Amino acid sequence: MSSKGTSGGLASLRIALAGLRHLLVSERSSRIHLVATLAVIAAGLAVDLALAEWRWIVLAISIVWLSEAFNTAVERLGDAMTDQPHPEIGIAKDLAAAAVMFAVIAAAIICISVLAPHLDWSP
Repeated sequence: MSSKGTSGGLASLRIALAGLRHLLVSERSSRIHLVATLAVIAAGLAVDLALAEWRWIVLAISIVWLSEAFNTAVERLGDAMTDQPHPEIGIAKDLAAAAVMFAVIAAAIICISVLAPHLDWSP
């Protein structure tokens, strides 16, 4: 695929959107991430986050989506290689899943640390 011209850029965008659609349709965890993403964005809008705070939120959301996309790619590649259990493919899938777990934990810490000061915890 050529990277020159508008058609190449549009084709790349279509391919990326097809990947996103596959991620949302085929992966239950991505739909959970979508709900969490929308909830965090809504909370950020509700408490009127500053631009600097939004940068942290965008970073947190991005690391989760990036890790989930790469995890799904590793799973699909492993499944395409063989339909038989393979220890190395299993390890690769486990490592990719661990990356998602680390990303989610980091994102939760970031989002809580950014949003918590804006919330009124008093009864």
